[in-house]
Amino acid sequence: MTHPSKERKRMYDAPKHVKSSMVGASLSTDLREKYKVRSIRIRKSDSVKVLRGEYKGVEGKITKVFVEDGKINVDGVTHEKIAGGTVPIKIHASNVIVTSLNMDDSWRRKKLEKKRS
Repeated sequence: MTHPSKERKRMYDAPKHVKSSMVGASLSTDLREKYKVRSIRIRKSDSVKVLRGEYKGVEGKITKVFVEDGKINVDGVTHEKIAGGTVPIKIHASNVIVTSLNMDDSWRRKKLEKKRS
């Protein structure tokens, strides 16, 4: 049995090339059926829906991925500052579901097509 604190430490201490694979999210049911994959690494310009927290239900495109933190910025998820202006909020990648994929990258397209067949 693994303890949550040990898992958090493993994620925190992992090297960058391992952390990049930890920035993943579940696919929506129609994408799961289409590509035969349960989850995928998140990338900029993917459309997601927030499932947890204060911004639950908000849909938007990913504007930035923070590999070190395992978090993302989503369009429409901002915080009002007291002095005026808005600040984008970081959301953990596991708290979103991917609704549409950015298929501009040929490597990603080939990988998903291979899984489908």
